[in-house]
Amino acid sequence: MTAQIIDGKTIAQQVRAEWKVRADALKARGVTPGLAAVIVGNDPASKVYVANKVKACAELGMYSKHIELGSDISEAELLAEIAALNSDPKIHGILVQLPLPKHLDAHKVIEAINPDKDVDGFHEKNVGALVTGETPFPSCTPYGVMVLLEKTGIAIEGKHAVIVGRSNIVGKPMALLLLHKNATVTICTSKTVDLAKHTRDADILVAAVGKANFITGKMVKPGAVVIDVGINRNAEGKLVGDVDFASVKEVAGYITPVPGGVGPMTITMLMANTVRAAERLSGFSK
Repeated sequence: MTAQIIDGKTIAQQVRAEWKVRADALKARGVTPGLAAVIVGNDPASKVYVANKVKACAELGMYSKHIELGSDISEAELLAEIAALNSDPKIHGILVQLPLPKHLDAHKVIEAINPDKDVDGFHEKNVGALVTGETPFPSCTPYGVMVLLEKTGIAIEGKHAVIVGRSNIVGKPMALLLLHKNATVTICTSKTVDLAKHTRDADILVAAVGKANFITGKMVKPGAVVIDVGINRNAEGKLVGDVDFASVKEVAGYITPVPGGVGPMTITMLMANTVRAAERLSGFSK
């Protein structure tokens, strides 16, 4: 068996086209969806991520504001920047690129964002709404995974989904989104005993652990759907995921590649959340 590759790039373009229709409808009514991206410091990876988000805004005809701040900025100054964006009518979505320098309290910064503009879905209000299934802004990476599954025609209801990793950004919200679609969900952590036993039970396996090639073919149930959320650099500097692609693709039924799998969907769903925020804030919500 060789797994069918889930092409995140192609699906992301399809989804962006769908959301561009909604963005254009807003523009026809005088509202241009606007996203502000705040980056603190000189982390190269963060700069690439933000640049890609700004590019995506341009593709959808959206307004974007890119704010670069020095790594020595005070917390009060950063909070003042966020307060200004909260009150800016041209901005419907605000994201602060993580991680932040250690002297800044990331939780305090995220909580300062107007939850109606929290398109990353990290504010406590939106996290709480995610628990009840009512959030307008699902966390972008798990949201992207759900859309990948949907567009690929993969059934979720009644399936056993196993998530390796429990981060607030991916693991926990991923579990909630799958639960809302009636999956049976298991979350594995670094302390899980006999991890491979759990992963081999998975109909849908989501790897979000941050370790290159961590999931091998021997850890996967034949025919399983394997979603690789990891982004790592190996010893040769090549971009790889948390899944050992070569061995797992010979066992799985479906697999996402790295790059070109989940990554394009994360930015796409950020655009979707921004358009939805613009609809809600302008009173044109669907």
